Amino acid sequence: MKYDRYQKFRQETYGMLGKAKDATFELMDSIMTTRNASCLAEFSLSPLFRRKWSSTYEALQDSRPNRNKLMQRYVKEMPLLEYVLLGIDHTAWGRRGAKTLKDRTYEHQASSQNSVTVGQGYSTIAWLPENQRSWALPLRHERITSYETPIAKACWQLKQVCQHLQQKVLVVLDSEYGNGSWVNQTGEIPVSKLMRVRSNCCLWSKPESYSGIGRPKKHDQKFKLNDQATWWSADEIVEIDDLQLGQLRISQWQNLHFRTSASHDMSLIQVERLNAKSSSKKHRPLWLVWVGEQFLELKDVWCQYARRFGVDHWYRFAKQRLHWTLPILSTAQQSARWSDLMPLMTWQLWLAKELVEEHRLPWQSRMKNLTPGRVAQSLFSLLGDIGTPATSPKTRGKSPGWKQGEKRSKRKTYPIAKKSHSRAKKAKNKAA
Repeated sequence: MKYDRYQKFRQETYGMLGKAKDATFELMDSIMTTRNASCLAEFSLSPLFRRKWSSTYEALQDSRPNRNKLMQRYVKEMPLLEYVLLGIDHTAWGRRGAKTLKDRTYEHQASSQNSVTVGQGYSTIAWLPENQRSWALPLRHERITSYETPIAKACWQLKQVCQHLQQKVLVVLDSEYGNGSWVNQTGEIPVSKLMRVRSNCCLWSKPESYSGIGRPKKHDQKFKLNDQATWWSADEIVEIDDLQLGQLRISQWQNLHFRTSASHDMSLIQVERLNAKSSSKKHRPLWLVWVGEQFLELKDVWCQYARRFGVDHWYRFAKQRLHWTLPILSTAQQSARWSDLMPLMTWQLWLAKELVEEHRLPWQSRMKNLTPGRVAQSLFSLLGDIGTPATSPKTRGKSPGWKQGEKRSKRKTYPIAKKSHSRAKKAKNKAA
């Protein structure tokens, strides 16, 4: 049966949701098939949700999704490839007015006019399937607490995922992770890392062999990315024709390192657009660094890094179509349980991609490779055919409500947690 794999996945993940798994599973079906909603309770209006509206809140209060078991189940659905491409990034869930929500922090928000918001940060590590630029399949999607940093959280997530992968792993990351701190913290993890670095970054070459006199040198020549006077001849240069960007020149310098991670050698890669097809405007070069075993040819490195933007697409899809930031939840625990459902729904859409019959709106054109949004738009009939592993609802007694005469107290408010940022102490100039 063509539905066996999909039904087996739904049945097994249904058992990993803990208490209130029936309401939680029906809530996910309702979310995936509801395009627009104004509040969490509105998902109870879907015919796939057989319970009352109050069960939507009960699901987030009582459910306990097992993240480790769910991650291992996701890994089983990944095909055996020569290497696995993972993307890591983090985003903000803005909650400016939620004064009673504990552990809010200041978070960066690139899409807003004010680049800083107050809320909770979430780190995501996702599998990026080949030839599917609009898809990113999250393996872990977890909150960054006030005592954690995005780099430390991403390092922990990478360790957890790599324990269950047998193939080679390549991780692609944005410039926030292109520094010595990330390289040092992930040095013991057997993966290759491809990160973008800022154009004002400084790198150092590997020193010559120790002469036996004095302290051994850690750094030799300085390579400043925005100062061509500090450059030397590249070790390898290739030119390729990209269908979208035109002719590209890719240069590579080997045996460089960050100043704070001298023990980790890496390759510096520059990507230049020679004759852009879309405009005659001169574009700044893109700088990448490769740390670890370099098992790809230089001409293929750029294509793999470009797949990193699938994580950004998934963040947009989760917020807009899966309604991730819609509920106004009162506790960080509820927010975490709600966020654990986002990867599970995405994997259900991925497995249903080849099973659904495309349902198009009148103004939409046909698609060969369905996007996550188009699959969700076509999912209702499939769920109606295969059914749900959730059991039928049972009648319950009415709650006695608030006791008469019992005093009500205001909920406790919490201050915004400020993360400390340690800087290297500069040596004071001694008086002559």
